[in-house]
Amino acid sequence: MQVYEKLKELGLELPPAPPRGGLYASCKAFGNGLYYVSGCGPVTGVPVEGCLGREFTVEQGQVYARDCMLNVLAVLQAEIGDLNRVKSVVKITTFVQSTDDFHDQPAVANGGTQLLKDLFGESPGLPSRSAIGVNALPGRIPVETEALFEVL
Repeated sequence: MQVYEKLKELGLELPPAPPRGGLYASCKAFGNGLYYVSGCGPVTGVPVEGCLGREFTVEQGQVYARDCMLNVLAVLQAEIGDLNRVKSVVKITTFVQSTDDFHDQPAVANGGTQLLKDLFGESPGLPSRSAIGVNALPGRIPVETEALFEVL
């Protein structure tokens, strides 16, 4: 099944690729078929601000991590033209703005990773991963994700 059909089955759609927030490339090709997508926040409509462990629960964070991944995929699609060209999701890093006593960053990151598994399958879709707690993110967004893809 194609990625776009799976998105539709999940009741999701890719947002427009978010604009750059500074002096950097949103997506950078390198090596043989590798693409690095710069960090994307969860904004797919209404801006969201806050901190996990204070304003937001793990479950809300998972939705934000999923929305970050939708933005990452939108950036990748803008660069390569067709997400069905993705051979493997190599690595993601999810940054979670969280209180000092919040330790569920990996559970939050699962929201984005689950989407990748659902769209690309377990073997190509499950990346290596880091989930990192931070005290601040740009615009007070609660979650940001960056990713590395191998593309045919």
